[in-house]
Amino acid sequence: MAVTIKDIAKLANVSITTVSRVINNKSEGVSEETRNRILQLVKELGYQPNAIARGLVTKKTKTIGLIIPDISNPFFPDIARGVEDSAHIYGYNVFLCNTDDNLEKESEYINALKEKYVDGIIFTSSSIPKHEHIMELVKSGIPIVIMDRRVDSEDIYGVFLDNYEGGYIATKHLIDLGHKKIGCITGPLYISNAIERLEGYKRALVDNEIEVDNRLIFEGDYKINSGIIGAEKLLEHEVTAIFASNDLMAYGAYKAIRSYGYQIPDDISIVGFDDIQLSQILEPQLTTIRQPAYDMGLTAARMLIKLVEGKKLKKKIINFRPQLIIRQSTKNIG
Repeated sequence: MAVTIKDIAKLANVSITTVSRVINNKSEGVSEETRNRILQLVKELGYQPNAIARGLVTKKTKTIGLIIPDISNPFFPDIARGVEDSAHIYGYNVFLCNTDDNLEKESEYINALKEKYVDGIIFTSSSIPKHEHIMELVKSGIPIVIMDRRVDSEDIYGVFLDNYEGGYIATKHLIDLGHKKIGCITGPLYISNAIERLEGYKRALVDNEIEVDNRLIFEGDYKINSGIIGAEKLLEHEVTAIFASNDLMAYGAYKAIRSYGYQIPDDISIVGFDDIQLSQILEPQLTTIRQPAYDMGLTAARMLIKLVEGKKLKKKIINFRPQLIIRQSTKNIG
């Protein structure tokens, strides 16, 4: 059986309160001899404090939750690494929860994290149009930070990319290369970042006097297979370029384009979004919009921990800027 604080107190012939004060580095008034005796017993018996029991007393467990929608998408592990590295610096542990973009699973994880008395939660939400479960958390006083996918509330702290600008500069790059018939494979259009990237695509066309043709817009789901299907549909309309709203769908577009006997970028230019590591390994390497997932994770964890510790934040919302990374999948046809 696990050694308890009561066992340590009995063996040291002191009160449980005295042991607790020594273990928590609040041993003023405890003699050096007693303190050393307690610490020696802790070491010999391998005593480990019960984080949940301690949390019930201190109201802090030094743990945070991270909820992400798709662990198979390499963008999200980069966020998780940033969150974990930042949390480690501040002495916090992270519970990682993958929802598979399922609202029911997301709600179940929220309840599980509450049962574990986490100090706060970082969300990359499934972004179903309504967010009652998130707003209930806000009202309950549990600190939360939203990442990547926006929730409409002035009470929410968040870390985001300017997805509108990302969609705009991706499309503008293709226009500058002489393309006028540019297809777009979007993410799910109930998700804020997918909507914003699409709006950026449309604005770039309008600003350059190119008509927005809805036949050249295909709604995907941020997964490779929808990139395949989307590219096949767009090729029927003889596009010369495709903006895929994430890199995974761009990979699917590669497969579809090659299955039709076309070459990238000689026949079709492609721009992706995210700049996950595989994009540098593809042949040809993918031109894409970089969003700094690791740095966004670092920032979100730092914000959350400051909220947990009652510190004031200068900003409620931190927006990162996208960056166009030009590689080999786009070509000038002007």
